[in-house]
Order: sequence, then C-alpha cells, then structure tokens
Amino acid sequence: MNISGNLTVGCLKTEFRRSAYLDLDPGYTQMWNAQGRLSGLRAHDLHFTVGENIGQGAACPADGIRWRPVRQPVLLDYWPDCSPPANGAFTTVASWRGPYGRVQHGGTTFGVKAHEFRKYVDLPSRTPHRFEIALEIHEDDGPDRQNLLEHGWIVRDPLEVAGDPWAFRRFVQQSGAEFSVAQGIYVETASGWFSDRTTRYLASGRPALVQDTGFSRNYPVGEGLLAFGSVDEALSGIDAIHRDYRRHARAARALAVDHFDARKVLAQFAAAAEVDI
Repeated sequence: MNISGNLTVGCLKTEFRRSAYLDLDPGYTQMWNAQGRLSGLRAHDLHFTVGENIGQGAACPADGIRWRPVRQPVLLDYWPDCSPPANGAFTTVASWRGPYGRVQHGGTTFGVKAHEFRKYVDLPSRTPHRFEIALEIHEDDGPDRQNLLEHGWIVRDPLEVAGDPWAFRRFVQQSGAEFSVAQGIYVETASGWFSDRTTRYLASGRPALVQDTGFSRNYPVGEGLLAFGSVDEALSGIDAIHRDYRRHARAARALAVDHFDARKVLAQFAAAAEVDI
C-alpha cells in the first residue's frame, strides 16, 4: 500500500505481486495526475481514496482510473467513549494553510483551509460558547492569527497541547465537540473527503460540526455528526448540539462504531483488494 505516493523507492515496489495507491488528498491527487505530475500513479494495480465521491459525481478528473472508496479507520479500544468535561469547548487541531498551495485546473483555482476559516472567523463572537483551536500557523500569517483572537478564538500551540498521540487524545477528550472547516479543494469539488481527526472526536463521544465536503451523501448527518455549508448552518448546528448534547454525544459514538471501526474498515479494504486477513 503506497500511502499518498510517499513510497518512491522503485526496487521496493517490485518486491510485491500487487500494489495499491491510497489517496488521502482527494482533488489534489486527481488534478496533479491530470496535469502529468504523478507519473507513477497508473503503475499501481489498485487505487483507493478517502474521497468517497471521486468518480461518483465529484468535480475531480478520474482520468479513467477506478477509484475505490475507503473510510478513515479508528481503533475504538484506543479511543473509548468517555464523559465530557463540564462546558467543554468546540475545538479542533489544524494547519492554517496545509502542506499544499492552491491548485488551478480547468480554469478554476481551488483554495486552501485558510480561505475557508476566514469565512467563519466571527462565529465565537456570535455565540456564548468557547472556541479553541490548536493551530499551526506561520508568522507571516500574523494578521490572520490576530483576527482569530479578536473574534474570540482561543489559539493554542499544537505542539504543546497535541504534540504526541497521547496529548492529542487528551485534547480531544477534554473538548465538548469539534468545529472545523476543510481544505477549500475538498469542499469545492464535493470530493466526500472525511477527516481522520473527526473520527477520533466521534469515537470519544464528541459531536462533530464540520464543513460539508460532500460526505453528507455517504453518512447520516444531523445527530452526532452535523454538516454545514454556511455561517447560518454552522450557527444552527452549534445551537442544536447544545440543546440536546447527550443525544448528540451518543449518536457520535454510534456513528464511529457503525462507519469507522478499524476492524470493519480494514476488512472491507482487504475484500476490495482481494487480500486474505
């Protein structure tokens, strides 16, 4: 399994009878391939993606490749359902821009996470609830960081509060719920991308209010997992979670068990790849 094309040593690839490419960046991968920037992509026997809508209506060029959907697995034993703290904040862990820049394809320029966050920057100032973000942000983006602070965001250093797996788990478990936007390209293409981070919130019994990337076509939304595409929808989701928090917390855990349990996800992956486990 070649995760996001990171395996580039040719002699290693030839040691296996079959190979699978696992795409964790739907939209980027397909557009780069269409532009001739991923020369080794077609050399793989199978192609999987966490963008469940690729080849199923997403605005991404499949380019004749059969992209098989795979979901983000979570080890439920390591992410137990646990009681939330009193008055826990809406939180997330994020990079302001992410590792890739904007992508141009077919006359359209697709954005990054920073552009989406700016649309929702005033949410904390419009609700009585706390919003906290463990944010990797470059010093050149100082004005954006200041804008977040001025609108009520609590900005934390991700290395301090989520710098290893155990700290990350504590950060999630000490949260009340997740609030997060997505990379612009995931939203604009309706790729169906879903965050592995969000599966950890759900497994912990934490409701997730996250920007819709088209995943609402594939998962039940409205209880435990709430999707938004506008400021008004985000505000409605915040109110809905706090009106009946316990119901949404139970639904979050149930959704993780039903859709993201690693045992189920990997069994489905193995069946699609015709691998015995």
